[in-house]
Amino acid sequence: MADDVMNQPPPLAGGNAWRGDPLLIQLAERFSEPVRKDLDQLGRFVLTQEAQDLARLVNIETPKLRTHDRQGRRIDLVEFHPAYHALMRRSVANGLHSSVWENGETEIGRRHQVRAARFYLTAELETGHLCPITMTNASLAALMANPKIFREWAPRVTTRKYDQAQKPPVEKTGLTLGMGMTEKQGGTDVRANITKAERAGSSGFYRLSGHKWFMSAPMSDAFLVLAQASEGLSCFLVPRILGDGSGNGFRFQRLKDKLGNRSNASSEVEFENAIGEMVGEPGQGVKTIMDMVTLTRLDCAVASAAIMRAGLAEAVHHARHRKVFGANLIDQSLMQRVLADMALDVAAATALSFRLARSFDEAAADRGEAAFARAMTPVVKYWVCKIAPALLYEAMECLGGNGYVEEAPLARYYREAPVNAIWEGSGNVMALDVLRVLERAPALFEEVLAGIDRDLGANGHGTISVLKAAMQVASTDEGSARLLTEQLALAAAAAELKRLGAGRIADAFIETRLAGQWRNTYGMLDSRHDARMILDTLYPLTS
Repeated sequence: MADDVMNQPPPLAGGNAWRGDPLLIQLAERFSEPVRKDLDQLGRFVLTQEAQDLARLVNIETPKLRTHDRQGRRIDLVEFHPAYHALMRRSVANGLHSSVWENGETEIGRRHQVRAARFYLTAELETGHLCPITMTNASLAALMANPKIFREWAPRVTTRKYDQAQKPPVEKTGLTLGMGMTEKQGGTDVRANITKAERAGSSGFYRLSGHKWFMSAPMSDAFLVLAQASEGLSCFLVPRILGDGSGNGFRFQRLKDKLGNRSNASSEVEFENAIGEMVGEPGQGVKTIMDMVTLTRLDCAVASAAIMRAGLAEAVHHARHRKVFGANLIDQSLMQRVLADMALDVAAATALSFRLARSFDEAAADRGEAAFARAMTPVVKYWVCKIAPALLYEAMECLGGNGYVEEAPLARYYREAPVNAIWEGSGNVMALDVLRVLERAPALFEEVLAGIDRDLGANGHGTISVLKAAMQVASTDEGSARLLTEQLALAAAAAELKRLGAGRIADAFIETRLAGQWRNTYGMLDSRHDARMILDTLYPLTS
């Protein structure tokens, strides 16, 4: 009968995303027991039907812009479905927006890694609502350039309470922060910004007039905004609602009709004499936001690794339960090798992202880690984010038509995949940043290469020679920057897998990614590598 359902895999729900991820468990083995229990609970939550429904709803019931109320008053309000607020409430309660800044955080020395683990599990569920979470966390780094502002705002941000009310910041129990950087005429070239900032008397405040082409999370309580002051491009903190409850000159023009996540709103906005306070030194706006940009790039990598993990988990689950030509897909050698080949990239991307988080934690006390954090942030962001769309497409193909429909989470993962490669610096921007470090501080790469060489062991000597040659070429040929960036990423990922003791998984990654074998799509593993072992190790079968 037509209503009979046969040979359809059950939904991937009811398990535990933490317990089902041996690599993530290993990366967190030094965390305290309370943190590990928290990750266990979070892993269980993200695979509940309730959580999956929330993720589905926030991408179906999209944000709506209301510029005016029914009497014609300007309100500039973006309304969200209750499911969005539910996800925001949980992520804020988990400290994803602030834990690295909290005095009470117990994981001293591992704050970025602990947050990355929580962020990773949450991103496997739904990444759109994490945009304001990321921006809030990263914006606090920029606010440190003005101790007065940081003292005023940080305690209200780090309350772990989500308050969606449309009220002045001083009246709220918790705050979120957003950013307004790019303009239609400049995009990445923020120095081309034309938004003006003029002093508002002798109070130290400025009035901003102009526009922003992309301003995400438009219901944030305040925004870091770049504008041209008399001293040059500067950074300002601009609240959305003033202390008396009136609007602060924000005029939202429209919400972007984006390719990717539907849950988070991105807007175009005009400023009409919006009041802001300068953050950092006059004329040093780009310098002021760089610490914020660095933290955002880490989140881009972690989130991309997470959605690749979630997408491939769907594909492996499907292959284990779907019969084709009389046998389970997972038992057919070609499918095994495709899945295992993808699993190598997901494991490498995850290990590399957490390697970057570790360098953030240890940079203050270790020169080599400081070098890794500065030199490798654009490298990690470039490679991890850039491989996500192709990998998630391949995962979708493993499900065939079942993966192509919007009812399957893979469609959502696939639509989400490009944004992290574009946000906070696209591929060329990352590659040029690598060249900038190579030109201005080549000793940083000497430290990085020494660490890669040490962790790769016997496998590393030829790789280091290749990297040094690529650096030599890139120093005089800007057009080769992507070659160097990708080679650095692959080498660092391989080194981290070796350091973690990944054994044959690390060996397979090294031989297929560093040994120069021809490859253009997934499934290029040969029989020397045990595809089934790779899958069963990284994606253990759970009841």
